[in-house]
Amino acid sequence: MDELTRPIDPLPKVWDPDSRVGDMLRGRRGLVVGIANENSIAFGCAAKLRAFGAELAVTYLNEKSEPYVRPLAEELKASLVLPLDVERPGQLQAVFDRIRQTWGRLDFVIHSIAFAPRADLHGRVTDCSEAGFLQAMRVSCYSFIEMSRLAEPLMTEGGTLLTMSYYGADKVVNNYNMMGPVKAALEASTRYLAAELGEKGIRVFAVSPGPLKTRAASGIAQFDELVEAAVARAPAHRLVDIAEVGRVVAFLVGGAASGMTGDTIYVDAGLHIVA
Repeated sequence: MDELTRPIDPLPKVWDPDSRVGDMLRGRRGLVVGIANENSIAFGCAAKLRAFGAELAVTYLNEKSEPYVRPLAEELKASLVLPLDVERPGQLQAVFDRIRQTWGRLDFVIHSIAFAPRADLHGRVTDCSEAGFLQAMRVSCYSFIEMSRLAEPLMTEGGTLLTMSYYGADKVVNNYNMMGPVKAALEASTRYLAAELGEKGIRVFAVSPGPLKTRAASGIAQFDELVEAAVARAPAHRLVDIAEVGRVVAFLVGGAASGMTGDTIYVDAGLHIVA
């Protein structure tokens, strides 16, 4: 039974650092942004990418988050562990400068960050503040465009850019509120980036997991009710986990997905097909 079909790993052992499962990504080097703890979608992605042989650079938000992220980075044997707050001028450029100095090239970027001020997220879209909306767009959407621009010259042999979306980008989801329009903009940006960068062999995807119990999701009002509804409605009648998302990301980064780009890939136990 291979890694793509074997049973789901119990958390937190998404990946056993002493037991690599394959080498389909050996020689690939990539940046993973968004690890906050062992339950983060970004960690599930990083774990599976590393298990398939990829070399990683990972980031942490600030000094407060570093103690949670650094042990995970060490478990992943990450080559680079760097601070990154996309709202701080110069930090994103510094990350890519360090990658260029250390590796000279880049094969993939995983963008798994989002933010909206709680007051705006918990209110109606109609009532959201201009400042709150712009901040949510800056962190959740524009940062992916900016990363794509900085990655482009490093992807000399092509590459893959991936971001994380959600079903609320396409359908109205109770309490998802302002993040719905923001994620819709992110998915549209993915398509335009794919069209513009395709001739350079750079493929771009949005991955759309079902609801997951991450730290970021805890900011959504009545999240437990959203989870219960998802389990009831999804054809598989369950949630996915970060290991499943990570395996799909590994597939997209690997050569097996070379004929794909610009898509939003759902990993949600079928939730998105139900009316």
